[in-house]
Amino acid sequence: MAWIRVIEEGEATGDLLRQYEDARRRAGRVFNVVKIQSLNPRALEASMKLYLTLMYGPSRLSRLEREAIATVVSRASDCFY
Repeated sequence: MAWIRVIEEGEATGDLLRQYEDARRRAGRVFNVVKIQSLNPRALEASMKLYLTLMYGPSRLSRLEREAIATVVSRASDCFY
């Protein structure tokens, strides 16, 4: 099984701590998909900006349609996120 080193919430400082706090405000917790990017907070920030733009930004697709597409792609990729 693959293993990726992460910085846990209690160890986070600076930009990463802010990213984790933002994640908790959005979702009520910090999901592993966020933690696996913890070694590079700048990349995590860019990744979250892309995600938020795709899922919440202006689009002809509804939020429900976007989530449905994400679910189908995740399933097709055998991804549990």
